[in-house]
Amino acid sequence: MNVVRLDRTATIAALATFVLHLVANPHYGFFRDELYFIICGFHPAWGYVDQPPLVPLLAAGSQLFGHSLVLLRALPAAFAAGGVYVTCRLVAELGGRTFAAVLATVAFLAAGVLENFGTKVGPDMVGLWLWPLAALYVLRIVKGADPRWWLGAGACLGVVLESKYSVIFFALAVVAGLLLTPQRRVLFSRWFLGGVAVAIAIALPNFLWQALHGFPMWELLRNGQKGKNVVAPPALFLFQQLLLTNLFAAPIWIVGLFWLFFNKTARFLCYAYVLLIAMMIALHAKHYYPADVYPILMAAGGVAFERATRRAIVLRPLLIAAVAAAGLFFLPFSLPVLSEPAMLDYSGFVSRTLHIAKSTMATERSRTSALPEDWADMHGWPELAATVARIYDGLPPAQRSQAAIVTSNYGEAGAIDFFGGRYGLPPALSGHNNYWLWGTRGYSGNVVIDVNGDCGRTDFPGLFRSARLVTRFNPPWVISYEQDIPISLCAGITEPLNVLWPKLRHYI
Repeated sequence: MNVVRLDRTATIAALATFVLHLVANPHYGFFRDELYFIICGFHPAWGYVDQPPLVPLLAAGSQLFGHSLVLLRALPAAFAAGGVYVTCRLVAELGGRTFAAVLATVAFLAAGVLENFGTKVGPDMVGLWLWPLAALYVLRIVKGADPRWWLGAGACLGVVLESKYSVIFFALAVVAGLLLTPQRRVLFSRWFLGGVAVAIAIALPNFLWQALHGFPMWELLRNGQKGKNVVAPPALFLFQQLLLTNLFAAPIWIVGLFWLFFNKTARFLCYAYVLLIAMMIALHAKHYYPADVYPILMAAGGVAFERATRRAIVLRPLLIAAVAAAGLFFLPFSLPVLSEPAMLDYSGFVSRTLHIAKSTMATERSRTSALPEDWADMHGWPELAATVARIYDGLPPAQRSQAAIVTSNYGEAGAIDFFGGRYGLPPALSGHNNYWLWGTRGYSGNVVIDVNGDCGRTDFPGLFRSARLVTRFNPPWVISYEQDIPISLCAGITEPLNVLWPKLRHYI
């Protein structure tokens, strides 16, 4: 009876999560990376410079019948719902009942980082569902289930590898956690090797693509460590984990972590978390990279609080209400539910109330904005395409027929490619990440509309015989490096673009 009730609870929780995101997600506009994912997906490949293929293909698939922010954002909503469902199933596997499942669900929804993964399309959204699912399969094996569940765990990890590479560290942490406990016996099985083989088989096409292109991801990661990324010291990284999971709701997963340590069967999951965080700190990872692990700890926390309140059931509604209130307090930072002026005011209020500086959660340098950074990066893109289109349409026919649109980064290029179709714009060029691989598209570069550049005057002085600033683009609410950007018209290139192109590669 309890299993049936928990299954019903899991289904209701997942549906509620999906509906919440479906209603709240499609606001502001398309995010910079979402535009890039969509354009990458319309160039199907087994890999891209900065990512595996799964998320671009899903993003592009959502736009096959026209532009739709609702359909695009339904993708992360579905993965968030899957994550909640599996969290509830983990509760059942750990011996919990309905209250534990509800509390774990509310903690999941209160965690800003998990809500954010479920809000916009990105590589981390897939792990919302599949990291906990892989853990569920391994936990079942440890408890004596059919070892063929290793194939399911391997399939989960293989699919996530086609979304984001950091799951490798989660897999290593789980295996190391098992090795540190008597449950290591489950690793000495042909089915474990079969699961590894399944994961490798699924991830192999992308690995081969990276190998054939000289492992551009390694170059990108190295470049990021040379000044772009903010490296948090260990103490700050740990504090960031509390902020990411909601400072006031984090005790749920913290208690869950300790509960796992004292649970002989599931202790390997405690060790896995500690080892994962240690690896992330050692590798100077961004604070959100390990975040898909938290549903596992939240499930354990739900069970721990359920058992602690067996004789004080009256506390249970109060506990759920407290976690829900904490979630509501930070909700505007993970779901785009407020207008821009209201969000600006609320962000200032929270910062003043908690005395937490914006820089505490910074992951990259030179990223500032009035709105939270993700929200700022959902602004200005249709207007940019419209501005470039006016310049393009204003060119004499002889120039327009050979004009190339060159941008400084993939966000600008993605916006022009995505929104430019309605204006008849040619595909954009850029040296940034996968756009560099797509090359010059046959353009000579003799006429260039240069977006957010200076016609080569800084890096390539004398590249063009003539250059003039046409306009400065400065829409409201955008992120710092898209504010007041120059758009210039350059003509008379002195070095053919296809000769210059190798020097324009910018992997970061």
